[in-house]
Amino acid sequence: MIVVVMGVCGCGKTTIGRKLADRLDAAFIEGDDLHPAGNTEKMAAGFPLDDQDREPWLDAIAAKAAGLMSGAPCVVVSCSALKRSYRDRLRVADPNLKLVHLIGSRSLLQSRMIERRGHFMPAGLLDSQLATLQAPEADETAVNLNIAGQPDAIVEQAFAFVTLHSS
Repeated sequence: MIVVVMGVCGCGKTTIGRKLADRLDAAFIEGDDLHPAGNTEKMAAGFPLDDQDREPWLDAIAAKAAGLMSGAPCVVVSCSALKRSYRDRLRVADPNLKLVHLIGSRSLLQSRMIERRGHFMPAGLLDSQLATLQAPEADETAVNLNIAGQPDAIVEQAFAFVTLHSS
């Protein structure tokens, strides 16, 4: 089973994803680590990625997740997965992909982005991510979790969702 912790920049995908992987005793993939260098350079310069930029990145995530599935019953991935078409590309690794969609107010997201240090994604790209975001559709196995709560509480909600849909 692959669980994608998704959402726009600043929503806490890495934090929640790592904690959820620990809770599930699962492998963890940090999606940002698989970006081609050109992608991170483009974003660091303040330019949003387009679909063509994202394709090799999404394929790399799917390939790594599929590879880890052979040795682990569950893989948790942190990945923005903003559009349905991106999530469909990830479904190559697992057609029954589970989505934990982290949502929050623009002001909370922006304040988190401004406060974080050492990340390539500037706060100025938040609006482009919000404009690109397509929330999971009814036929996708997904839960929307508000990021205003404490990380451990969010992880427990995600854990309950994943275990409910693990069959």
